[in-house]
Amino acid sequence: MGDDEIDLLELFGSLWRGKWIILLCALLAGLGGGYYAFQLAVPKYSAQTTLAIQVGGSQIVDIDSVFSGVSADTVSLNTEIEVIKSRKLGEQLVRELNLTADAAFNPYLADTGPAFYEPYLEPYLKDWFGFEFPEEPTPTEFQQFDRTVVNAMSAISASLQRDTYVFTLSAKTVDPQKSVLLVNTLAQLYIADQIAVKFEATENAVTWLSERVTELEIELKEKEDAIKDLRSRSNVVNAEVLAGLNQQANDIQDRLQSLRETAEGATTRLERLRALQLDGSPEEILEAFPDPVLQRLYNDLSDGGPQRLTLFDDRFALLVDREATDTQRALTQAESLSASYDELQTRIALQTQDLIDLQQLEREAEATRILYDTFLARLKETTVQRGLQEADARVLSPAINGVYVEPRKSRIVALSLILGSMLGVGIVLLQQFLHNGFRTAEDLERHTGIGVMGQIPRIPISKREALIPYLNDKPTSAASEAVRNLRTSVMLSNIDQPPKVIMSTSSIPGEGKTTQAIALAKNFATLGRSVLLIECDIRRRTFSRYFKTAPDCGIVSALSRRRPLDEIVFHDKALCADVLMGEKSSVNAADLFSSDRFQEFIGNARKSYDVIIIDTPPVLVVPDARVIGQAVDAIIYSVAWDKTAKAQVDEGLRQLAGANLKVAGFVLSQIDPKGMQRYGYGGRYSAYGAYAKYGKHYYDT
Repeated sequence: MGDDEIDLLELFGSLWRGKWIILLCALLAGLGGGYYAFQLAVPKYSAQTTLAIQVGGSQIVDIDSVFSGVSADTVSLNTEIEVIKSRKLGEQLVRELNLTADAAFNPYLADTGPAFYEPYLEPYLKDWFGFEFPEEPTPTEFQQFDRTVVNAMSAISASLQRDTYVFTLSAKTVDPQKSVLLVNTLAQLYIADQIAVKFEATENAVTWLSERVTELEIELKEKEDAIKDLRSRSNVVNAEVLAGLNQQANDIQDRLQSLRETAEGATTRLERLRALQLDGSPEEILEAFPDPVLQRLYNDLSDGGPQRLTLFDDRFALLVDREATDTQRALTQAESLSASYDELQTRIALQTQDLIDLQQLEREAEATRILYDTFLARLKETTVQRGLQEADARVLSPAINGVYVEPRKSRIVALSLILGSMLGVGIVLLQQFLHNGFRTAEDLERHTGIGVMGQIPRIPISKREALIPYLNDKPTSAASEAVRNLRTSVMLSNIDQPPKVIMSTSSIPGEGKTTQAIALAKNFATLGRSVLLIECDIRRRTFSRYFKTAPDCGIVSALSRRRPLDEIVFHDKALCADVLMGEKSSVNAADLFSSDRFQEFIGNARKSYDVIIIDTPPVLVVPDARVIGQAVDAIIYSVAWDKTAKAQVDEGLRQLAGANLKVAGFVLSQIDPKGMQRYGYGGRYSAYGAYAKYGKHYYDT
């Protein structure tokens, strides 16, 4: 929760520090919006017409309408809105008002001419490259009409009022009277279109119903003729007669079955009798055929001779012939009755099929008759409706006057100010996001975990040689006081054993480490201390721009012992301190400073001076500072205000830590007083902020 509060305060702080950017963006956007609203924007006027939808429609006659009214559901009402905005009505509107002759809707009427640069560029392009600007093709009549319809309908809107059946038609143009004319005309065209659609539907219904009634009348006549023809060529009268025939067939079938059984029995009896006639004994014959005459003749067989047996056989033969005649008669009757049954079945089948066909024709004819009556009645109803069509909409409130609707100047200006402010906020936050330097000592300490010993403002000099005179002339300036604070911080960094050898370094060139070293040497010297200022940045040798009377030899000569030390080290009266200049060397600088002679030289200097200040090269450029740092008591690391990147500081500290060196403290240098105030750090986040705000009564400016 605490982190969130800090982040929120930091966000507000960033916005407050960028308030002038936000105000500037808002002001510029507001001016741009105002210029657009009051100078560039074309005034437009809106006119409205309201239409009421009659749900279901009214009927003059008490019959169903062919074309019913509009449904009450939302889908149907929204469909009517799309009908109003349809291209069909748009084309009618353009033709009705001749809008193709109006430049407000037909953009091809405006003579724009060639672009402003074409007359100047075309001669050169034609001579040099053979290029000519293409001429705009002349639009066709259809293209002009199509574009006019699109523009006219884009100026019109339609909406449905909530919980009502009322439409609102709006037209927005540059002329109030034109808006009125446009919307009123469209409303009338919509009503006329509804009537036309209904009339067309009625006419189409009459035509279609007339054709169908004629077709059904012909079809009904054909079916009735087919029924008559079938009745004339068929013997069937009705279903009852057919049922009687079926009953008669059943009776014949029963008789035929009985007759066939009798014939089969007689045939079997006849066959047996003929078999007995050939091989049977009188007893077997008498047993199979108990005839009285035959019984009497059998009784006489015992009294007579062969004549009695002949009589018996003749009598039995007569009986067999009589049985054969009866059997043949039964078979003949069965065959005759079977033929009659088959003929009756064929007749029944034919009449049954005729009856089915007749009933099918009668049903089809009845169905056709019903359709014919229905369509005929509908045709008469539809014919009556001709000329009675009414629109489902009516105008409630026609448009009278156009009302100014845009541009909404105050709203445009307000939105411009808001958007400008948002842009300013975005720029400020983007700057804050992209910012990679340090603006306050708190930021630097929080990022590195190492304290800040001093905050030195940018010294108002244009040349390096003006540094020492400025420190002498402005001993009570804010910069001088900041250096004193730095000196105090260095002395108090180790109370038991204050550092004697102090190294001034930085991440990259141009961060004020040399200025800091010279100013710190000057400040220690004002305390009466013996101070030696050594330039170990022998690659650049910038001390020569601060000290014009310095000898030609320097640190390299001192380490090589080619000349006595008193001839190499010189005392600068303005600085009130001894100075050992840098000197060009044929030996690598890192190898030179890592030698035992450099360690011996620093040891001897400790005995001769109270304070030794060494100006070294930047850490990230060359390894010299890591080598020199092995011989010093304190390392002061300069960080340029709002310039040195965090990654550069991190890498510098990492390289020093790799050499087992620890930075005693940072110096936030080259602080811009105007920049501090611009970022809102004037009196809260820096010691120099206090100087800038309150020091005008105490310090030279």
